[in-house]
Amino acid sequence: MRRRGAVVERLIHHGDEPVLIRAAQPSEQVIIGARAPSTAAAEYGIERMRFVLGVDDDLRPFLREFAGDELIGRSLRRRPWLRPGRRPEPFEALAMAICQQLIEYDRAAAIERRIIAVLGRRRPELCELRDFPDAAALAGVTPALLCSLDLAESRAVTMLRAAREVAAGRIDLAGAHQESWRRLREIPGIGSWTVEILALTGQGRFDQVPAGDLGLIKIVGRQLAAGDPHAHASEEQVRDFFAPYGDWAALAAEHMLAP
Repeated sequence: MRRRGAVVERLIHHGDEPVLIRAAQPSEQVIIGARAPSTAAAEYGIERMRFVLGVDDDLRPFLREFAGDELIGRSLRRRPWLRPGRRPEPFEALAMAICQQLIEYDRAAAIERRIIAVLGRRRPELCELRDFPDAAALAGVTPALLCSLDLAESRAVTMLRAAREVAAGRIDLAGAHQESWRRLREIPGIGSWTVEILALTGQGRFDQVPAGDLGLIKIVGRQLAAGDPHAHASEEQVRDFFAPYGDWAALAAEHMLAP
């Protein structure tokens, strides 16, 4: 995603067709446009950007129900627009979740930039941007190449196994979500946190809390231990803590993490 003033741009693909998407919010309305070889590709690109920006999410029931909540009510009133960042494609969200395992965000973002620079899909006739490589492109590379981009060997192997399963159609990230999660969990190196990040950022599931997030582990630990700054919760305790928020659990967690 690139920002130029008030406009954000992103290159994605609909099959083999490139789509350049631009979005801006000059007033209360969000304006999204797309350039592509076909109407179908342009419509797909606009639909994906709508997903990324969350413009079709109706948060009013969440805001009404929890505006007075002791823990997140103040954040809701101050930032009713807050929501987790999303990726335009589920596989991209999965790949980046694997990158982020057990490392700081800045290092993971740097690895992402290298992956895009080396393997990203580029369409110079449309723009100078690059798209994240799809599952088929990643499935054809070696672990050594990903390791040369600073990805740990174990995570490189995990990413390639996931890419091959998705590229072969054995895992359908856009289909039945729970089935895709079950199949992903069968791949060594993919645990609950990775699947929950995929669900939240790539499949739009507000009910899936990334319970292994260190920030949530610390926040919930402090809540459960009466403010002890050194307390840490377990993943199960994090899930139980946000269970009262039901289908909005991950959104509630986002407000808890907000400064």
